[in-house]
Amino acid sequence: MMILQKIALVFTIIGAIVWGIYGLFDVNIVAKLFANVNILEKAIYVIVGICGLINIGLFFVRED
Repeated sequence: MMILQKIALVFTIIGAIVWGIYGLFDVNIVAKLFANVNILEKAIYVIVGICGLINIGLFFVRED
């Protein structure tokens, strides 16, 4: 399960950077990469959202 959370964390960090760039510079990188393919753009957003939900589990991991 740790590998899945680490992969999800990478996607979440990338998603946060994309949102930061969008907020600061009004540039949607995902829309630019997948110009006319709305289904791929939505799929990327869904994947990042699912990864964010997976990362909620990091709050409940006990560190020794």
